[in-house]
Amino acid sequence: MCCLCATVGRGDIILGNMVVEAEFLKSIPYFAGLSPVELDAVARRILEREVKRGEIILFEGEPARELYFVASGVVKVFKTSPEGKEQILQLIRPGESFNDVPVFGGGLNLASAEAMAPGVLYGIRKSDLEIMLRDHHKLAQNVIQVLSQRIEHLVSLVEDLSFRHVTGRLARILLEYAGDKGGERRLLTQQDMAAMAGTAREMIGRSLKFLEEEGVVRLERHRIVIKDKKALKEIAGVAD
Repeated sequence: MCCLCATVGRGDIILGNMVVEAEFLKSIPYFAGLSPVELDAVARRILEREVKRGEIILFEGEPARELYFVASGVVKVFKTSPEGKEQILQLIRPGESFNDVPVFGGGLNLASAEAMAPGVLYGIRKSDLEIMLRDHHKLAQNVIQVLSQRIEHLVSLVEDLSFRHVTGRLARILLEYAGDKGGERRLLTQQDMAAMAGTAREMIGRSLKFLEEEGVVRLERHRIVIKDKKALKEIAGVAD
């Protein structure tokens, strides 16, 4: 489903059967600083895609045709080894993008992507991106900044996997992906955290037990509650 019908009042943009707030587009790093006219031009090239939990959005190794933004829900970007072991590279949340690098590079998808919850994605075709970059210089500047952040994230991931022990990796995951309500985490399973930390599920279980015994977290049914955020940061090696 795609195609922009019209623009309406108070800065809203109609995309298909859905109203897209201009404020949401401005919150996406790619479109920061664009004028209302430029945002309207961007919106005309956006495709809308609804996804179900567990739906595969991209397959590693296939031609990279679209750049995606998460409007709602959560998407995991991951690679799978020949033996079937999964390494989660990143969880993409509302306002964030994925599949950037291969689309701009003109190659194949570097990783697979799967919806972890029902949601809505906005996509822009590679051919449309090329037109937008030509027409909007501010967008081109934003692209450089976003891709720089991608490199920083991957360097940090390599550093974690190479030099940080499992409990430290887990602590960083909990800090980054903990929910907003009292430090609760409902979305990630222990298997998900293991795939992010590059370890076995059993090691995550042991590390969680250790953090609980130290009074850093509290384990409850289907959730982890952070009790001592300062101590968790120390274990993760994160500056306060």
